[in-house]
Amino acid sequence: MTNSSAPLPKAALSHVDEAQQPRMVDVGAKAITHRTATARARVTFPADVAAALHAAGYVTPKGAVLTVAHIAGVMGAKATSQLIPLCHPLSLDKCDITISMEGACALVDCTVSCRGSTGVEMEALTGASIAALTIYDMCKAMSHDIVIAEVRLLTKTGGKSDLDFRTPAAT
Repeated sequence: MTNSSAPLPKAALSHVDEAQQPRMVDVGAKAITHRTATARARVTFPADVAAALHAAGYVTPKGAVLTVAHIAGVMGAKATSQLIPLCHPLSLDKCDITISMEGACALVDCTVSCRGSTGVEMEALTGASIAALTIYDMCKAMSHDIVIAEVRLLTKTGGKSDLDFRTPAAT
């Protein structure tokens, strides 16, 4: 892969320097604020698998699916800087994983917070993703037609801006 000769706009990518080389962003001058982020991953099961899981109380021969996924999600959020090369290691104050069933889908939400000088979006996204991957791993003996999709940021607070990407509820 070659580097393009056309420079990217300065604000486009914060993780590259002027020579287009990767770098960890210097957050030393940023204010320490309370930062939160929530991300979601959707795990869709074939209808027969969803019914079988529900009937079995979400326990497979590998164990309690939702409990193990919950723990894996927390571990994933805590390990984000070890998995994503340019992420800062953060001391998380909180990491909550919630997994709710909606028909044949498991909605995995990960909410992370810390007091720091950089956001926790990647930790929330990683936590939701790892929990979803764990669900797949624990259920794959039942079907390989399980789909993990829509891993996305729902909200973020603190830092330069607050964002909310949740769809407003229908009234």
